[in-house]
Amino acid sequence: MGNTDPLTLVEPEIADQLTRRITTDHPDIDTATARRIIGQAAAFIAASGQQSGQSLAPSKLVDIGWHAFILHTVDYARFCEQVVGRFVHHVPTGDGEEPPDHHAETRQRTLAAIEAAGYSVDHELWGNSADCSQCHAGCTDSPNSGKQS
Repeated sequence: MGNTDPLTLVEPEIADQLTRRITTDHPDIDTATARRIIGQAAAFIAASGQQSGQSLAPSKLVDIGWHAFILHTVDYARFCEQVVGRFVHHVPTGDGEEPPDHHAETRQRTLAAIEAAGYSVDHELWGNSADCSQCHAGCTDSPNSGKQS
């Protein structure tokens, strides 16, 4: 089971910027929760890079952190390169593309991947799945010939 705080993956000044972005864009999210979201987004991105070929998806709250990070394109690209070794794309799947029972399977697969990567999971932030993944066409028809996760 993973036990490393994934927030340690993100440089402190970048974590601060992302926290401010989340609390500004989502006034209902407090600073402490925003920092937890950033940590879980970092863990999700790192795990995505280690689980090539598997469709992983963030929760709705973790997706907020992923979106905030992506808006800082230079920092996000550098993070992906340093932590994953390549860029991790955000791929919207759209409403209704996955049956509801599949969301639970994807959630379990995603949390297992995060723990297998050595990071702690903040279960309170992993309620409902977001309508996106890190995979093109569910990781089966990637534009990068299967190298994309």
